[in-house]
Amino acid sequence: MGLFKKNPFGHILFLKLWIIRIMGAMTHRRFKGFNELHIEGSEIIKNLPETGVLFVSNHQTYFADVVAMFHVFNASLSGREDSIKNIGYLWRPKLNIYYVAARETMKSGFLPKILAYAGSISIDRTWREKGKEVNRQVKMSDISNIAMALKDGWVITFPQGTTKPWKPIRRGTAHIIKQYRPIVVPIVIDGFRRSFDKKGIRIKKRGILQSMEIKKPLEIDYDNDTMEDIVKKIEYAIEQHPSFLKVIPVEELKKEEELNEKRKWEY
Repeated sequence: MGLFKKNPFGHILFLKLWIIRIMGAMTHRRFKGFNELHIEGSEIIKNLPETGVLFVSNHQTYFADVVAMFHVFNASLSGREDSIKNIGYLWRPKLNIYYVAARETMKSGFLPKILAYAGSISIDRTWREKGKEVNRQVKMSDISNIAMALKDGWVITFPQGTTKPWKPIRRGTAHIIKQYRPIVVPIVIDGFRRSFDKKGIRIKKRGILQSMEIKKPLEIDYDNDTMEDIVKKIEYAIEQHPSFLKVIPVEELKKEEELNEKRKWEY
């Protein structure tokens, strides 16, 4: 790798490499130490092509979700199965992993700007800005940037566009899938909301069992499936369809709290 070689977004790969190494080393204990990340299905990662893969996931924090995925993806590519044990995988990380994020979030401070250099595709949200509801058209440059990232590598997106659960899937994700035909890999995460603050930077509670399930690629008929068909497939795959919503009995919540309290003393 040349010292000043750049990716399609103009980021110097050597600098990006060291940002991922340093930030990865600083965050590893958040998923393997302070808390524990239970992983399922990471063998799917190893069998994916180098480019043209779109990961769709539910969303619980601004940054911790995608940081965990960087760890899991690179650990899997280094031969670890459902494990991020031993951070040696950070020495040669996959540098063409990108993630979609709101532009206002990635400009909100020094740390977000560093994280943006690690792989953010910053877009303008069409429905919300600075905490207020808005209604504006999608910028074609944002769509083009996602297409460019898919051509260059893998893209992570959170199609609900919010950390709040049970919100509808944005049609823009279905449009990208329909138009650019990526392999679509669903991911379901849990426990991050209990572990971290909303931004995913401050540890809110320790000893929480986090989980990440990587599912088989969706079967999509790019020619015949409608946008509504694709939206529904994503809803079910990332377990955000209303049919998954249920009231959890108080007894189950108490058992979960007791289990988390027990785990806290194991570290």
